[in-house]
Amino acid sequence: MVISLANRDLITIDDLSNQEIEAVFAQADEIAGSMSAQFGICQGKIMASLFFEPSTRTRLSFEAAMHRLGGRVISVTEMGNTSLAKGESIADMARVVGSYADIIVIRHPWEGAAKVVADYADVPVINAGDGGHEHPSQTLLDLYTLKKERKTLEGLKIALWGDLKYGRTVHSLACALARFGATIHFRPSPGFEMPEHVIRKLTTEYTGRLERYNGPKEGEKGLIPLDAIYVTPSGPHQLANIPAIGIQMELEKGVDALYVTRLQKERLEPAAEGEREKSYPVVDKKLFREKGFGETIIMHPLPRVGELAYEIDADPRSTYFKQAARGVPIRMALLSLLLGAKNVDMPEKKIVSFAQKREYPVYKRDAGIKCQNRKCISVQETEQQYIKHEFQIVSGEPLTLRCIYCEHEIHPPYIASSKWHQGIVEKKRYYRASSFMVGRIRPENLIIFGSEDEAKRQGFKPGKRGKPSGNEKGKMQSEKCDGEKETTRVQARKPAH
Repeated sequence: MVISLANRDLITIDDLSNQEIEAVFAQADEIAGSMSAQFGICQGKIMASLFFEPSTRTRLSFEAAMHRLGGRVISVTEMGNTSLAKGESIADMARVVGSYADIIVIRHPWEGAAKVVADYADVPVINAGDGGHEHPSQTLLDLYTLKKERKTLEGLKIALWGDLKYGRTVHSLACALARFGATIHFRPSPGFEMPEHVIRKLTTEYTGRLERYNGPKEGEKGLIPLDAIYVTPSGPHQLANIPAIGIQMELEKGVDALYVTRLQKERLEPAAEGEREKSYPVVDKKLFREKGFGETIIMHPLPRVGELAYEIDADPRSTYFKQAARGVPIRMALLSLLLGAKNVDMPEKKIVSFAQKREYPVYKRDAGIKCQNRKCISVQETEQQYIKHEFQIVSGEPLTLRCIYCEHEIHPPYIASSKWHQGIVEKKRYYRASSFMVGRIRPENLIIFGSEDEAKRQGFKPGKRGKPSGNEKGKMQSEKCDGEKETTRVQARKPAH
C-alpha cells in the first residue's frame, strides 16, 4: 500500500495516523542507511525556517535535513528582525512567506501560532514548537528512538519525568504513546503536573483510563511523587481490579524508558523561578541503582540544564545523544514526504490504534467568550482583527470548551439559546451554565457569556433558577425548543477519571 503525505501540514501529532507514523519511520530507516544517496531528492525546493524562540537541535536538524536532501533554506531566527516587530499579523506573514518557499517550519512562543500559519499559507507547514502546546516532529523522533531501542512501540511502559506542565514535548508524546497502547507513569516535579486539558484528552479520546496515586510524598521512597498512571486496555489487569495494590506492583516492575524534561524557566513567572528550581529532581547514578530501573533507557529532548547528571552520560542506558542524532533522518523523511518528493510503499497489515477519535461540535460566535490562556494566539492584540474565537464543546456536564488553537479548556458561567427568543425581547433569557438548561440547547443555538454583565449588555434577562416545572416544560415544547434527545452527543462527553 502506497502512503502519500504530499501537501499535508504537521501541526499536532494527531495530524498523522499510526500507519502514517510508521511510514515516516520506514522512510527514515531508508535514509539513515544511505544518507549521501538522498542528495537531490528535494533539489529546487526551498524551506523557510522561522524560529522566533531559541533553538539549536530542532532548527539545525531541519536545516541540515533540507540541505542533505539537496534543497535550500531561507531563515529567520529573531522576531525583532521581521515585520512582526512592526505589528504585522502572523496571517499576513504566512501568506507572504508561503509565496517565497515550498514548505514552512515555524517555532513561536504563542500557542496556536503554527495552526494560523497553516491556515493562511498555501504550502505545507510543520510546527516546530508553539509555546507550551505541542512539538510533533520531536514526538516522531522520540517514538522512533523508542522503536529502535525497544524494537516495538506497542504496550511499552514509559515514565514522564519533570516539568509536565509546560513541557510541550510531553504533551505531544503522551497522546502518541496512548495511541500505541502504552502504560504511562506521570512523575512530575511538585507543582508541574500534567495539565488537566491534556489529561481530559487522554481519558476521552483514547481507550485507556487514569489511576490517581496517593503514594510516597516528596523526600520519601520513590524519589519524586508519582501523580498518576495512565493505562490502555493492553495494560495490567490488577490496576483495574485493585488500583492501590496494582499501582504498587506496576511500580516495582519498572519502566522501559524514563523521559526526562528540563524546567521550562522561560514559561515561569519570574518570582517563582528560584524556589521551583531548588526542588527540581535530578537523574543521577543513585536513580540507576533503584529497583526497577536496571533495564530502563533514559531519554531527554535536550537541552539539559542540571536535571541530568553528567556522570550518567557514559552509561549505555543513556540514549539522549543518539536520540538527538536521529533528528536528521526523521526530519529528512518528513520533509521529503510532505513535499511529495517521496511516497512510502508499506506492507498491508493491521495497525492497532487505541484512539477513539471524536467529532465535537464547534462554538464560534463573534461575541461570547475568549480563551483564558494569555499565551494563546487568539488573544494577542495584533491577531484580533482576523482571528475568531472558536472552541470545541467537549463536555456538557460541566459545560467545557476547548480552544481550537491552544487546546486549553474553559468552563463558561452563563448560557442562552438563539432559537428560543426568535427576536422577541421578552424571551431573551440567560441561565447558569451549570443549570439543567445546558442539556436543552443544541450546540448550533448555544450562546455563551463570560459574565452576567455581558449577557445583560446584549439585552438578555435572568432566567428561572432550578429545575423546570411542568408548565415550563410544556412551554418549551410549544415553542419548539431544543430537545434533550438531540443534545445527548454533547452531554455524553464527561471526563473519565
